[in-house]
Amino acid sequence: MMRRLLVVSPRFPPVNAPDMQRVRISLPHFADSGWEPYVLAVDPEGVEGVVEPLLLETVPRDVPIRRVRPVPQRWTRRVGVGDLGLRSFWALYRAGCDIIRRHGIDLAYFSTTVFTALPLGRLWKRRLGIPFVVDLQDPWVSDYYEGRAKNERPPKYRLARAMHAVLEPWTMPEAAGLVAVTPEYIDTLQTRYPRLRDVPHDVIPMGASEADFDLVGRLNLPSPFFQPGDGHVHGVYAGVLGPVMRPTCRALCAALRMGLDRWPALFSRVRLHFIGTDYDPAAPRATMLPLAEEIGVREFVHEEPARAPYFTAIQTLLDADFLLLVGSDNPQYTASKLYPYILARRPLLAIFHEKSAVVDVLGRTGAGEIVTFADGFEPSELAEEVVERWRLLLERLPFQPDTNWAEFEPYLAGASTRRQCALFDRVATA
Repeated sequence: MMRRLLVVSPRFPPVNAPDMQRVRISLPHFADSGWEPYVLAVDPEGVEGVVEPLLLETVPRDVPIRRVRPVPQRWTRRVGVGDLGLRSFWALYRAGCDIIRRHGIDLAYFSTTVFTALPLGRLWKRRLGIPFVVDLQDPWVSDYYEGRAKNERPPKYRLARAMHAVLEPWTMPEAAGLVAVTPEYIDTLQTRYPRLRDVPHDVIPMGASEADFDLVGRLNLPSPFFQPGDGHVHGVYAGVLGPVMRPTCRALCAALRMGLDRWPALFSRVRLHFIGTDYDPAAPRATMLPLAEEIGVREFVHEEPARAPYFTAIQTLLDADFLLLVGSDNPQYTASKLYPYILARRPLLAIFHEKSAVVDVLGRTGAGEIVTFADGFEPSELAEEVVERWRLLLERLPFQPDTNWAEFEPYLAGASTRRQCALFDRVATA
């Protein structure tokens, strides 16, 4: 018998946002595992961010999507509120109640980093009796930014943390199941709320969709950032950087300086492209360029801080001669962008904390080279190892990684969705 799933994803296509990707690539596969999805989202006109209509081509046309209108930001900004969950909370609540009643929903699934929407799960459970599962793509309440400089913290950090410190304990103990991208997120919640030790939980990577690459292959999109085959060797990083990755970025720039000094014929052809490096749609700020300027490699580095369209980013990965992945000093950072990077089948150089899940994935799949660091690393020392590994990669170009695709299969959209549905089954029959 087909069960019915309410999927809460406030930022949903055509909005291009990282936290909707699991839902987007899972939707074509839910029914194969016995779950009929109903999506609850916010109208794209009320969501800040890049709107990419092409994303809708990847959403099955038979999946019902209910969109609600939030309170406009031009009103809420007057009182200092911009949070999407707060602006859309009661609209989502009312629409969710209607969907649950009308369609006999069996389970609500929150897959979003709009944390202020998660308390809806407790409200629906209390009023309508349906269980809810939370997908933790980021930690809701974290001490990561405590003690850091103000410019390294998110906007309104103190106020937001205080609010979340109230909402999380009100909501999470009522959850009937947990999904997370790293085990540390689940461990933390089970320590805070011992009841969660007894609910179904699973660590499921974000995964990647081969269908996305098939679509890009049919579109033949131009790359706006460089011209392939122009005599340079183009390296690409596509994704957010930000202040917390600055030490790793500094090590990368220092490695480039070393390479230019030691092997000028090899490294002088390198051009690095950092795309979509800042989340702020209003005033995106560069992370790499100030470091490149300081270290003396500015002419070899291009940065476009504004978020790029998703499929343009994929095309840029495919046009690159090699790919770069840099991590933060937070060992829990897993880089969901890793999986499409691997599907791009390009030489890959990654720089990550030794405890990051990225290290394990690349080790088992053999899809790229990885340089690791520990807590308290010195960027100059890390740069020495990076430049040696980077030199070996450049000397081998062009080549395709000898990826173990059998090891990569669990990270594809179909396998990831089956694991989600297996957890839903456990919740529904508990």
